[in-house]
Amino acid sequence: MESRTTPGERRGSEEPGTDTVLGKITAILFAFTSEDHSVGFAELGRRTGLAKGTLHRVVGDLTAAGLLERAGAGYRLSGKVFELGMRASVERSLLELATPFLEDLYERTHETVHLGVLDGTEVVYVAKIVGHRQATTPSRLGGRMPLYCTAIGKALLAFSPPELFGRVAEAGLARRTPRTITAPGLLRRQLERIAETGVAFEHEESAPGLVCVAAPILDPADRPIAAVSVTGPVTRFRPDAHAVQVKAAAAGIASTLARRASLLRSPS
Repeated sequence: MESRTTPGERRGSEEPGTDTVLGKITAILFAFTSEDHSVGFAELGRRTGLAKGTLHRVVGDLTAAGLLERAGAGYRLSGKVFELGMRASVERSLLELATPFLEDLYERTHETVHLGVLDGTEVVYVAKIVGHRQATTPSRLGGRMPLYCTAIGKALLAFSPPELFGRVAEAGLARRTPRTITAPGLLRRQLERIAETGVAFEHEESAPGLVCVAAPILDPADRPIAAVSVTGPVTRFRPDAHAVQVKAAAAGIASTLARRASLLRSPS
């Protein structure tokens, strides 16, 4: 289950409106979600709100530029968009440095391992390692989930400024499963505990049958850079038994990032 917000609602307020060419391009590119295999022209019009003639022209330009490609009766983002995403310096260097720790964590647990970053009031998954006996999880590479009902999201939220909690609570804690925390006071107490221990848990709060343990990757000022988690089915996975391993992986990634930053700052 991904966040129920529409692609247009996820776009940040700093992005240009659709009265500009850039705004029209942004609206179309952000209309695609991580679950889309192909999006038809009419659906793109519904998601973007662009007039049919304008949409036809801009989609044609994006296809000619290689940023969109035809997929059956619709369109999809092209490999060039993926290449551009992989050039994003922060996520790329984070992924490069984190991968050995994520792989080690997978070898220790043989359950699904995630790396996620904060974007607005959601988690964006930038890495996912699964095995042959993987649990069916709602997460996808590049996909989003709410902060308040995922272990990785709560790990990020617990170390973020209080204003973010206010935004999350104000938007409402929608019930995704019978175990989703929907009371802001209860969520706040849980976040206080996470801030003390450095470990977050989820017990079937985002999807039935899944449990998870996560830990934040913090910078030297204890601000969240990202978070790492391990997820498994409630029938076999005990998240508390792997809390130390997850916390150690997060600390190892944080230390490696800090060393890399220190080297980059040092005079040659």
